[in-house]
Amino acid sequence: MNYIKTKNEEHENKTKLFYEDYGEGQPVILIHGWPLSHKMWEYQVEKIVDAGFRCISYDRRGFGDSDKPWEGYDYDTLASDLNDVITALGLSDTIIVGFSMGGGEVARFIGKYGTANVSKAALISAVPPFMLKTDDNPDGLEKEVFEGFKEEIRKDRAGFLAGFGDKFYNYDKNKDRISKDQKHYDWSIACRASSKATLDCVDSFGLTDFREDLKQFDVPTLIVHGDDDEIVPIDIAGKKSKDLIKDNTFEIIEGAPHGLVMTHKKEFNEILLRFLKQ
Repeated sequence: MNYIKTKNEEHENKTKLFYEDYGEGQPVILIHGWPLSHKMWEYQVEKIVDAGFRCISYDRRGFGDSDKPWEGYDYDTLASDLNDVITALGLSDTIIVGFSMGGGEVARFIGKYGTANVSKAALISAVPPFMLKTDDNPDGLEKEVFEGFKEEIRKDRAGFLAGFGDKFYNYDKNKDRISKDQKHYDWSIACRASSKATLDCVDSFGLTDFREDLKQFDVPTLIVHGDDDEIVPIDIAGKKSKDLIKDNTFEIIEGAPHGLVMTHKKEFNEILLRFLKQ
């Protein structure tokens, strides 16, 4: 198994991050959403490698096959972990692709480390620029939404994750696009995550303001969002990111839910590969 040991973090104990690395050519890093793992990219990896790219997908700390420390789930640390992946593998001219919570890593990484080793970025159903409702972000979600997530996770994490999976895919509307078996498989991946990581990341993706980070983007950026996303609504996420990032391509997939990389994988893969090849 492939692991990278983190270096650039304030925490005393270093963390091993699991990753998969396939293909040759320009590197593409895939950053998964909450509460999944690199396995969510199964139907993208093959397409990316076959298109002539090197595809790297890793598990965020606390998830999948990576170490599960008690702390370090803030975005500064998560961006540091991404930086360690890029540094350890000696990558340059890298394309970084973040889904949902993973879009926060992309945003904070560029805001904190710049784009010396990055040539393109992609935000897919992503949480930036700012999920929380505040006086200067009136369209955001009430803090009670995220507190409710945490309350349900503490009460019955497996049960919460099952219900979350239904909303993740708008399952009642997309039964012809995704099987119960796939939904259960995703549930099993989510259940393997650390309960502490699952909880702490709710505050990270729900309360972190990425607006200043997005203003630092100076590379071509793909923004993809479904207009039927019930987890990260397009009006408070994708559309606002479009307004903050200078050089962007904004793609709306009609009728797509949050988990469009699965339900609308044909449409999404075509959009992503077109952007990678530009």
